[in-house]
Amino acid sequence: MASFYVLIPKLGTIMTEERRTKWIYWALTAPFVVTMMLAGLTYLAGASFNLEGITHLGYPVYICKILGTAKLLGGVAILYGRFRTLKEWAYAGYTFNLLGASASHMFSGDSFGKIITPVIILGFVLSSYRLWKIALDARERV
Repeated sequence: MASFYVLIPKLGTIMTEERRTKWIYWALTAPFVVTMMLAGLTYLAGASFNLEGITHLGYPVYICKILGTAKLLGGVAILYGRFRTLKEWAYAGYTFNLLGASASHMFSGDSFGKIITPVIILGFVLSSYRLWKIALDARERV
């Protein structure tokens, strides 16, 4: 297989396809993981805007503790990344969480903006997951 190189004019260095994929992976992954982990912290802290949103959707307040813990642990699993299965579960958990959030907003009659926002974030999650799998496949072929 031919190696592709990209010249970065500002830095004057050559970047391999694998390295470029890794940069794109982290550019997609870091923002959504940090956002999800911060959301987890606000859930655990019992921020009033979270509690109001959860009750508006018809869920009990204690679900914030469960979701907050899951979001934090999922972020750690994705960032640490040593255990493949755990990382896959974290991606799956974020996917279920975001699909459930979108459906909950839709079923409660919220605006289109509140329905589509989790779907947009899900796009980042799925893109990050795909890039991670591409990098794994490339590593296993070597």
